[in-house]
Amino acid sequence: MKTIPGTIWPVLMLLAFSGAMAAPQLPVNVFKLDNGLTLVVSEDHSSPTFGLSIAYHVGFRLEPKARTGFAHLFEHMLFEGTPNAPKGSFVKIIQGGGGSLNGSTRYDYTNYISTAPVSALEPILWLEADRMRHLDFSKENLDNQRDVVKEEIRVNVKNQPYGLFFWTDLAALAFDKWENAHDGYGSFVDLDKASIEDVKHFHHTYYAPNNAVIALAGDVDADAVYKLVNRYFGDIPRAKLPPLPDVSESINTKERFEKETDDHAMAPALAIGWKMPGPDSPDYYSLAVLGEALFGGEASLLYQKMVKEKQSMLSISGGMGWPLGDPLTFAGPSLMVAFGVYKPGSSAVQNTNDIQATIDQVAAEGVDAKRLQAVKTKMIADFYKKLASNITRADYLAITQLLHGNADLVNRYSEFINKVTTRDIRRAAAQYLTVANRSWIDREIAKQHQEKQP
Repeated sequence: MKTIPGTIWPVLMLLAFSGAMAAPQLPVNVFKLDNGLTLVVSEDHSSPTFGLSIAYHVGFRLEPKARTGFAHLFEHMLFEGTPNAPKGSFVKIIQGGGGSLNGSTRYDYTNYISTAPVSALEPILWLEADRMRHLDFSKENLDNQRDVVKEEIRVNVKNQPYGLFFWTDLAALAFDKWENAHDGYGSFVDLDKASIEDVKHFHHTYYAPNNAVIALAGDVDADAVYKLVNRYFGDIPRAKLPPLPDVSESINTKERFEKETDDHAMAPALAIGWKMPGPDSPDYYSLAVLGEALFGGEASLLYQKMVKEKQSMLSISGGMGWPLGDPLTFAGPSLMVAFGVYKPGSSAVQNTNDIQATIDQVAAEGVDAKRLQAVKTKMIADFYKKLASNITRADYLAITQLLHGNADLVNRYSEFINKVTTRDIRRAAAQYLTVANRSWIDREIAKQHQEKQP
């Protein structure tokens, strides 16, 4: 067991936190089972509940080629039951006791989260171990969840205004490697090709103890949790994991552009992406702070410039890794994204150039000290507010341990953010947020909607 010293996490410290105070420290206990499974425990006895996250190192970037969306499909499959626990068992046990549960798929991981009273800890661990060990691999379950994923794509992408083009289409335009560029939601063609054998192989390959981290936060005893986890997970055999692909990419050297038509939107939109380095870059947290300064809410530089001052855009938002994560939840490159709806009749090119002009000014002059401090304080305070929840705390601990090998990054987040200077901001903006490294999409409204414009 590796123990990282820390104090219990009092909510009052979270609420009272300001940039001038020392950041409170989470207690972090890290264990390793013989089969490669990693366990992280953070004790907090302020309420008789816990949050649990189990994160597997497989996401959009690691799914098989010609199987786009398979990691997402498999996230759904894990709720279809096992030979020992029929479909609905998870929901009955967790929600029946007043808890909640969910799952999600991102670029570098798939996670399953739950929160419940401590009395439910042992049955939930049994259920998690059971579905790591085996699933109900039936054609009925596969067909059912394939249809669920397709419907999700119809609802969230194909039949929605803007349809997540600021993620799926923008990544396809900006990135060169298939792992980074393909649509993680999945294509209907590839989803239809998925077979029972594909599902079995995927589970055997990636849903293994040596490809996972379990984290618990809340009213638990670290040593007691280790014994329970070892009891239920310790005999699950480790897998021979495939080598991780090289997902690194250089920044682009020539601007990329596409024009699209949106059949559902009533106002046109822009999505701009600048290719960002991975977390091993010394500029990584400088870029995260820069993204918050540019796009973080109504006080941000670009909201004030484009929406308030120029009044050529109706909205603008974004940031590094937006909308799929934050600095702690990526293991490879991401995009600095700007997404905004602009006024019909205004120029997409002019709006893009005005956005770039604001960024170029930051590259030349930096951000004034008062604004920079306010941005950093907000980022840290927002992060700590999220950690006040057991389920979110457990999730961050699992993800940081899985992707970076160090759950204590959660405790060091404020240190990384506070170190960023205006000189760092200038350098990061000048190097990465350039026209040459810019990919952008002009999403026009369909002709029938144009005709309805006043």
